[in-house]
Amino acid sequence: MSRRLVRAVPLTAAWLATRGLMLWVLTHSTPAALGNGRVAHEVWGLYHHWMNVLAHGAFPAHDTLWQYPPGAGLVMLSPAALPGLTYLQAFVVLTLLCDAAVTFALARAGRRDGGSGLGAWYWTCGLPLLLHLPLARYDVIVTAFAVLALLALARFPRAGGALAALGALVKVWPVLVLLGTAKGRATRTAWIWAAAVGAVTCALLGLVFRNSLSFLGNQGGRGVQIESLGGTLLGLARHAGWPGRVRYQYGAMEFVGPHVTAVAHASLALTAVSFALLLLWRLRSRRWTAATPCDAALAAVLLFTVTSRVVSPQYLIWLLGLSAACLTVRHTVQRPVTVLVAVAAAVSVVVYPVMYREVILSTTTGVGLMLARNGLLAAAAIWSLVRLWRATRGTPDPASVPDSRRAVDWALSKAS
Repeated sequence: MSRRLVRAVPLTAAWLATRGLMLWVLTHSTPAALGNGRVAHEVWGLYHHWMNVLAHGAFPAHDTLWQYPPGAGLVMLSPAALPGLTYLQAFVVLTLLCDAAVTFALARAGRRDGGSGLGAWYWTCGLPLLLHLPLARYDVIVTAFAVLALLALARFPRAGGALAALGALVKVWPVLVLLGTAKGRATRTAWIWAAAVGAVTCALLGLVFRNSLSFLGNQGGRGVQIESLGGTLLGLARHAGWPGRVRYQYGAMEFVGPHVTAVAHASLALTAVSFALLLLWRLRSRRWTAATPCDAALAAVLLFTVTSRVVSPQYLIWLLGLSAACLTVRHTVQRPVTVLVAVAAAVSVVVYPVMYREVILSTTTGVGLMLARNGLLAAAAIWSLVRLWRATRGTPDPASVPDSRRAVDWALSKAS
């Protein structure tokens, strides 16, 4: 047996053990502490319903719960490719396959020059912190596109751009992984391929399905979800006498009442500020390393997550995946941030599904949990951006970039 196979045995055993535990929890999620099966309902109820609509050649245009780009429709239809299984069973199988692909890609990236195996272990042991939730949401599939795109960008910018575009057509945010591509030819290649693949795929989906852009009209009416940063502030306000209440709408538990619109607008404003800060970082950064694309992607997604009107528990899957990608590179500056993300994931599963009723009622316990989870995420976002900003200041050094082609590009640009 080769040395490489021997080194893969512990990681493989850990993956099989943790995923087996997640499957067991998914099939035994009837106790109240585990949400009474509510976690899995989104797959066999909502996703399955959308599959039946999509099978007739149209997106659910008049369904306010449909708020996803057209590529998500292919994900909803994909379980039909596994005959002999129920929709839930096939969906879980596909999710586990994507999970395994991410683990393999992270492990392989860790074996490169300047790489680290910590990323694969982080993902393997970090995802189960969310219990069975990752198996019952399509965010593992989305995260697979983003992580594979990041890991491909350094050597294969065309493939990285294409994967980022496909991920964006499934859930928008994977396009952010292109933010940290090295300036120059790498950026041009990745962004051009992302634009081309995205445009062609979107056009094809528009030809095959009717109402492919209907999701755009379902986003504007969203309010403030109780698990968002703004929702945490409104939960505190209820203890101070604010008369608002919680209502199920747009597929989430949201606050309704006085000043909710103002809080939603403030969240959008903070998102715009985050975008401006990231753009300023991009323009002013000078020093790139092999870790910069991963570090920038984690910082960007953290900022957009924290400032969003909606911070669903499955968003932690994204952050765990991007954190794992950072940890595959020894030069990463995000190690302390990845610890905060893991702790936030552990707290998040207590928020949902374990004590979600407390959060809905804005009890002292519920508000305290939200303060802890969102406080961790806010601290991680700020710390991530600060560390990214500091790491990319100064004069670029080709010796810090293991990719020889980028070092040659840098030397030629200096000579000219």
